[in-house]
Order: sequence, then structure tokens, then C-alpha cells
Amino acid sequence: MGFARKVWHLLVAVKDGLVLTLLLVFFGALFAALTAQSGPGRVRDGALLLKLNGAVVEEPVEANPLADAFSGSDTPGQTRERDVVRALHVAAKDDQIKAVAIDLTGFGGAGLVHLQEIGAAMDGVRAAKKPVLLFGFALEDAGTLLAAHASEAWIDPLGGAFLPGPGGYRLYYGKLLERLKITAHIFRVGTYKDYVEPYFRNDQSPASRQAEQALYTTIWDAVKADIAHARPKANIAAVTSDPVGWLHASGGDGAKAALAAGLVDHIGSRAEFGDRVAALAGKDDSSDRPGAFAHTGMKALLAAHPESTDGKAIDVVTIAGEIVDGKAGPGTAGGTRIARLIDKAVAGGDLSALVVRVDSPGGSVTASEEIRTAIMRARAKGLPVAVSMANLAASGGYWVSTPGERVFAEPGTITGSIGIFAVIPSFEKLLGEYGVNGDGIRTTPLSGQPDVLSGFTPEVEAMLQADIEAGYRRFIGLVATSRHSTPEKIDTIAQGRAWDGGTARQLGLIDQFGGLDDAVAWAAGKAGLKAGDWHAEYLASEPRPFGAKLLAGLHNSDDGDDNSEATAPRDWIGLIAARQHAALGGALANAARLAGVSGAQAYCLECAGLGAPAVPDAKLIAALGMLSRIEMMLGVL
Repeated sequence: MGFARKVWHLLVAVKDGLVLTLLLVFFGALFAALTAQSGPGRVRDGALLLKLNGAVVEEPVEANPLADAFSGSDTPGQTRERDVVRALHVAAKDDQIKAVAIDLTGFGGAGLVHLQEIGAAMDGVRAAKKPVLLFGFALEDAGTLLAAHASEAWIDPLGGAFLPGPGGYRLYYGKLLERLKITAHIFRVGTYKDYVEPYFRNDQSPASRQAEQALYTTIWDAVKADIAHARPKANIAAVTSDPVGWLHASGGDGAKAALAAGLVDHIGSRAEFGDRVAALAGKDDSSDRPGAFAHTGMKALLAAHPESTDGKAIDVVTIAGEIVDGKAGPGTAGGTRIARLIDKAVAGGDLSALVVRVDSPGGSVTASEEIRTAIMRARAKGLPVAVSMANLAASGGYWVSTPGERVFAEPGTITGSIGIFAVIPSFEKLLGEYGVNGDGIRTTPLSGQPDVLSGFTPEVEAMLQADIEAGYRRFIGLVATSRHSTPEKIDTIAQGRAWDGGTARQLGLIDQFGGLDDAVAWAAGKAGLKAGDWHAEYLASEPRPFGAKLLAGLHNSDDGDDNSEATAPRDWIGLIAARQHAALGGALANAARLAGVSGAQAYCLECAGLGAPAVPDAKLIAALGMLSRIEMMLGVL
């Protein structure tokens, strides 16, 4: 009894400690949110300091303070690409900015189009006779490309700059699934729609290899050409053709090898880099930190130079990240959220034109269609619509681009991938190995189908494939209408194959090369507006206050609105996914009843399929969830 009492006291103490910690985190964050003041930006004489921590993206993900508190780390840093570009444009014109210092020690990479746009903006600063200095530790393709555009590129003595190039291996699970006796039901249209290959093959198909080789080679050539143009003396061939020999020539020292190849200009510590910036832009007399220099951050500079709001609005809606059903985002393209943004802007009456900025590999067909129809409603109002493709506008990303009257992209854009697929696993063979078999009554060939535990009937297999094929015909039909072609011609360039922007233009999938500014200017001209008579306005959901973000972390809801459409399945494949969850939930519920000591029961087995879907026992789910959290805390998973 004494031992049990001590254990109980320990558990109570742990519980009290956790509650106290949560309260401290909550009130500390609440205090910070209430006391934080975003005053007007103030520019200091000195350098513009750009710390590109994390990935540079089209639309950053909104941080969740509660998730960050429990994970022990912040949401991975992200920087909006257009903010970086605008800050560089402003720095080129602001007389108080003497130089630009870019810190890549925490850089997480970016897409090729974004890199090229930032590189061009860096060139603009240098053209204004202002130096651009860059510091990094371990630079790969993305960092090395940005370093090529710097007046002075510095590398830490323990770091280096490398050019591994795009590509690599992916895992194929065909034999594993066969060994585990898990059946992967593949439904697809498109010779090159290779997303599903890892689930039924053990290697890459020849068609997939051919398409991927062509795409990666084009993108890689563009990276090398950009670096070579910015740094003609860089010995790219030595770095890429014989990386081992190149590194050994400098005694295995990555920093010296990068310097020898002309990828960087100086080797030095962060403090030495800071001293160099201070010599050009001025010292920071308020700091005694080694290498401190007078500077202004990106947010302060942009706040001091707000974008013009004169004239009519050309609204820009961003479709970034995976396209999903519901209201997800920012950083994920929730179909309902984006459709509502468009409808609200159109209903406002002040909109002159719409630009759709796409940086997405695709996702849900139903969400893509929801966004597409919202854009079509804008066109039905007589509004000009332009599409601007960033790094990716593929598959569902191209689906939402089809309403565009004019489609802009860059040579480095990846687009196309016009195809549809679905993958549904079933476990009848695996369960059969352990003596578990399905049996029962069917009133039609579709009763209880598709059954992920007992197997699919031939009828449902054929119907699912027919559904995918119908979706593909709709897809190429939309593209054909958009591109003033025929479904037969589009089919020859579709088949799930992804194309680089240059090839896509030759094939007629895009209209012209150009960035977001070009698309906005075209839309303004189409609306009959002259320069100075319009401004770009970026559509975004209202930022949630701190309390709402905290509650969102505690409950799976965005706001007080009905959120049911965020999770409800909308097409047949979605209904199948929901049925999968229900079937697995029913199996878990049966297991829970077997394990539970409940006494005599009066339970209708055959009634289970006629009522609400079975769900796992709440205590079982709670126990499994607690076990998972404990394992994660202990680092087991």
C-alpha cells in the first residue's frame, strides 16, 4: 500500500506540473499577444538584413502556438517569396540602405522559379550600385544559386557549397505489400501517372524514367545556366562531374573547395562577415556583439514602404500547397476557403480583374473543381482572369488554371501532369493468413462494397476504374476548351506527364513567359486600366487572433462556422475512404468488445450495417493515443 501511495503521489505531482506548465505557456503567450505592438516601420542607415530561415514559399503556413508549445519547437520557418523580392526592390531605391546582407545559415531551400526571381532582384540591387553580401554554412543547389548573384559570397570555414543536382531514389513497396499480403487496388489513367507505381512495382517503369529524366535534365540545365550566367568563372563542371576529385584537390576541405571552384568569394566566420558588412554599411554602435552592423530587417523595411492602394483593385488569389477539400490553409489550398475568398471579392463589386497565382502539385479533384467553378463565376461577371504559375502548377494545379484567359509561367515552372489516379488497399489475404474470413449477405453486387477487409467484387473494381476514366475525360475536356484544342490532341500531351515551362509553351499548355507582375499588368490592361490606375490586392482570410489559434489547436475547427464540409467526402473515392475508416473502426470496436469484461450481452450483430458506422471504443482509442504520445516523448517512434 505504501508503494502504491507513493506512485499515486508521483502521478499527481506530474499532473500538477503539466497543468502548471500549460497555464504558464498559455498566459505567457497571451501576454505576448496582447502587449505586442506592430508600430510603423523605421529604416536605419545601414544594411538590409535578410535572414532566410526555413523554406522560401509562395504562402507561409499559419503557426499554431499550442502545437509549438507541446512539440517543444517552433513551426518550421517559412518566408514569403514576394516579400523577399519586394524588400530587395525597395532596398535598391531607399537611400538609407547602403548594402544588403543575406544570411542563409538557416535556409531551407526554394523552388527554381522563386530562386530565379530572388536572384534577379539581387541583380537589381547591384545595378543600383549597392553591394549584396551573402553568408552561408552548407549550401546546396538553392543556396549556391543565390550565392552566385551576390557581390560577395561568404562561406563558414567549416561549411561548403555543393551542387548535388535534382533527383534521387524513391522507395518501391510492390514486393513488401505482396509479402504482407496487402492488395493495392490501383485505378489510374495516364501512362506517365507514376505516383501509384511504388505500390505495385519494385522499380521505376521505363515510361516514368523517360519522362522524369527529361524533366530533371531540363531543370538541372536551368540551374547550371543561371549560376554560370551570374558567375562566369565558376567551375561548375569540376563540381558536378568529379565531386570526389574536386573535394580531394582541396584536401577534403569543403569551404576551400567551394572557393577554388569560384562558387564563393570568401571564407570567414559570421563575425568576420559582419565586420565586412559594417565596413560597407556602418557599425551598430548599440551592440557589442562581434560582427554587429547597422541594419534594418525585412518586415520593418516593408512596413516603412507600404504598397500602393491607389486606383482599382486587381485581386490576386493564391493557390499554394496541396489542394484539399475544406477550409485548410494558408500554406495548404483548402478548396472551400479559396472559393469563398474569390466569391467574396467578386461580390464586393470593386474588383476589376482576377489573377490566380498557382504554386501547387495538385491534390483533391473535388477541391480543384470547387476552386475552378469559383473562378468561372468571376469570369461570368465579365472579369478578366489571368493565371500566374510559380514553381508548380501540375495535375490539380493545372485543373484550377484552366479558367485563365491568359496563362503565364516561367521556363522553370513544372506543369501539366494531366491525369487522375486512386489507390485503395484491402487486407483480405492478410486476414486470411490468420484465419479471419469475411462472409455475409449481399442484396446487390455493391452491398458492403468496396470492402477493404474482405475484398472487392469485380463489379466495384470495374466501376471504380470507370469513375477514374470519366474524371480523366473531364480533365482533358476542360483543358481542351481552355486551350482551344480538342480532347484527342490534349490526350497526346496529357497521360499524366509533367512538363517544364519551356516545353509546355511549345505544346500550348501556357501562353507566355512571365511572372506574377506580368500577369497582374496584363489583367489590368484587359480591364482597360492604365499604369497608376490600379493596384494589386492579395486575397487572404482574416488572420485569426491568438485565442482562436489556441482553440484551433484544442479542437479541429477553424471558427464558429459550420465546418462539416471540411471533412465530409464529396466524390465516390472520398466515400470509399470514409468507408475504409468506418470498417477499420468497426473491427477495432469488435476487438474492444472481445477484450472487455462486460458480462452477458444482448447485441444485434446483423444490425451493425444498418445503423450509424461503428467506431472504436473510446477507452481503447484513448489508451492507444496516450501510448503513442508517451512513445513519441520517449523518442521511441
